[in-house]
Amino acid sequence: MIEIRNCSKAFGKVQAVNQVSMDIGEHEVFGLIGSNGAGKSTLLRIMAGIICQDSGEVLLDEQPVFENEKIKEQFFYIPDDAYIPANYTASDMTEYYRCFYPGFRQEQFEKLIKQFHLDKKRKISTFSKGMKKQLLVILGICAGTKYLYCDETFDGLDPVMRQAVKSLFASEIMNREFTPVIASHNLRELEDICDHIGLLHKGGILLSRDLEDMKFHIHKIQCVLTDKSKEEMLIKELDVLKTEHQGSLLLLTVRGTRTEIVERVQAKNPLFCEILPLTLEEIFISETEVAGYEVKNLF
Repeated sequence: MIEIRNCSKAFGKVQAVNQVSMDIGEHEVFGLIGSNGAGKSTLLRIMAGIICQDSGEVLLDEQPVFENEKIKEQFFYIPDDAYIPANYTASDMTEYYRCFYPGFRQEQFEKLIKQFHLDKKRKISTFSKGMKKQLLVILGICAGTKYLYCDETFDGLDPVMRQAVKSLFASEIMNREFTPVIASHNLRELEDICDHIGLLHKGGILLSRDLEDMKFHIHKIQCVLTDKSKEEMLIKELDVLKTEHQGSLLLLTVRGTRTEIVERVQAKNPLFCEILPLTLEEIFISETEVAGYEVKNLF
């Protein structure tokens, strides 16, 4: 388990991370979401022990991370702009990482490098951005660590490769102790893979919620009611986050369970009623607007 307690980090006058507290459980895919400059990369570097926080603490399995060589064997960090030594091949990288990760799984690496159609003898400097990302993910998986930190991992991958990486993560979670933490500025990239989401904004954490719990307790409903008084009564009875009108059609974003919402609406004898699926982006916009934040343009 990763525990972050009141963590802050400033670079001069810039407060990159501001009093962040959250827990990242095991056997789940944790999505760290935020716009460019929100503090995602800084927080990941603190979690990886690359830089030290100014205040607060970061614990991995109850152990401090910074300058803790033994605990660093438990995670693999993939930065957005990873440094790769000049003239190195994929095979050279396996030799390099085997020095730091005793459990590096060479057999799995050979299998995956073929599945992703990468040449292990080719210089990585000749790889495209997407190919480099694929290679780093493969190396991170094969390091055999308990945790994998990914900074904008899906940036540069085509849709097929994104799905392949997501499937690879799912397979690892099912077969061993494995917890990926994925930082991204794009909610849509993480919607179908994450179990838990943390939203960073201006260095602070706005929300840290279980995704299924969020989806279970917030719904979008469209209906047509026979008169205005029933509409006003329904809005008062429900925990409404957002109200929209499209002609005679009433659209409500409502907090609560699906069953109780439908019962309330049906009691008003609507001419038409339908529950609509909510995207992760819509859920976050609704939740953060209620909290007093305007985040429509962040993603």
